Amino acid sequence: MTVGEICTRKVIVAPRDTSAYEAAKLMRQNHTGDVVVTDDNGDSRTPVGIVTDRDLVLEIMAQGVIPTEVSVGDIMSGAPVTARERDGIFETVQLMRSAGVRRIPVVDSTKALMGIVSLDDILELMAEELGDMASVLRQGRLHEIEARKQGV
Repeated sequence: MTVGEICTRKVIVAPRDTSAYEAAKLMRQNHTGDVVVTDDNGDSRTPVGIVTDRDLVLEIMAQGVIPTEVSVGDIMSGAPVTARERDGIFETVQLMRSAGVRRIPVVDSTKALMGIVSLDDILELMAEELGDMASVLRQGRLHEIEARKQGV
């Protein structure tokens, strides 16, 4: 399975000059913990940074900064680590671990933003897969019990 298959395609984006206040409003309105900062390239957007709810707390609120006076371009983590749509899940987890991040924008071959994948997305997939494997074990036991009852 590829990261492109599980990523969230509806990504909340903002240009660099968006205020931290507007970014916080976007996060609240969309029930998300991040905004991907992008440069618009006509038909596509290229991720140039990411701002998380944690960034807003640590860089704005805890510092006593007025959120309408700071842009996401000022506080974003620049040059974000990205995953390609065709990257595998394991490869993406390794990338997240080495970069120390919980979210990674997903891009196509031209570096255009296609989605975002989070640790939560990957954990949800793994939980489903583990549930399926547990079901296989249960079914195997049931088949064995039934076969023994029939004297096979």
